[in-house]
Amino acid sequence: MTHAMLKGSNVPLDTAAVRAVLCWTPGPGVPDVDASALLLGAEGRVRSDEDFVFYNQPRHPSGCVRRLPKKRVAQGLTDTVEADLGNLEASVDRVVVAASSDGGTFRSVSDLRILLYDATAGPDREPLALFDVTAETGEETAVICGELYRRGDGWKFRAVGQGYPTGLVGLATDFGISVDEDAQEAAQEAAQEAAQGVQDLPEAQDGATGAPGVPAPGTADLDATVVHAPVPPQPTAPPMPDRAPAYGYPQGTSPGGQPANGPAPAYGYPQPVHRPDPHAAPEFRMPPMGPQFVRP
Repeated sequence: MTHAMLKGSNVPLDTAAVRAVLCWTPGPGVPDVDASALLLGAEGRVRSDEDFVFYNQPRHPSGCVRRLPKKRVAQGLTDTVEADLGNLEASVDRVVVAASSDGGTFRSVSDLRILLYDATAGPDREPLALFDVTAETGEETAVICGELYRRGDGWKFRAVGQGYPTGLVGLATDFGISVDEDAQEAAQEAAQEAAQGVQDLPEAQDGATGAPGVPAPGTADLDATVVHAPVPPQPTAPPMPDRAPAYGYPQGTSPGGQPANGPAPAYGYPQPVHRPDPHAAPEFRMPPMGPQFVRP
């Protein structure tokens, strides 16, 4: 018979080995969940860092507590911790079973529950106990689902459901695990720098790649060298005491105030000279166009 447990309730165990199975429903936006276990002494703290069983240390040196691979079942995904309670050292008073989320808080985790099985029985046996774990504030990134603890010569299981907004690191630290703060800060800084780098990248628009150092098509590259075509020498304009020149380049004037080349030229560049201009440079011809800027 399966005991449906409430938070804070407990149930005696008639078996020497149990399998605590975390189960949840995956989906878009749902963070991954990892199971872990802490072996605690009578004072409520680990005896050493080896008493922390998690994804980077899936087996206790005694072999009595281990984390099994994740599985996909009909109800969702599972992550399992197995404990041989009958062979645990007498100095181990409790085994805390916890869950941590990766990529979000437990607010986004649906149907999280812990099922406790008799590890000595067949796989088709019903669970001994079932506890639905719910987020207290929604900001938890780690939660103690339950704990196995000694009572006399036997063991009991208690439904806990205590959350931690500080994640698996904060939970482990509370029970005496030594965390490498320098490595933790370095990892956090690297994650922040990577996130900032993604935010600083320009958005891709109209076919732009957004890659740093590569100008988008159709945009000016401020670092490119612009080579200008050589400009032919221009004549020095003579003084114009009597009248303003016509549109275009300035015209020479005669002593009487009339243009030296006859009537004012039409719109555009100056017209061909009809009589010699004493001020004009010899053999000079105006360029067909003004100076142009040419990119190589």
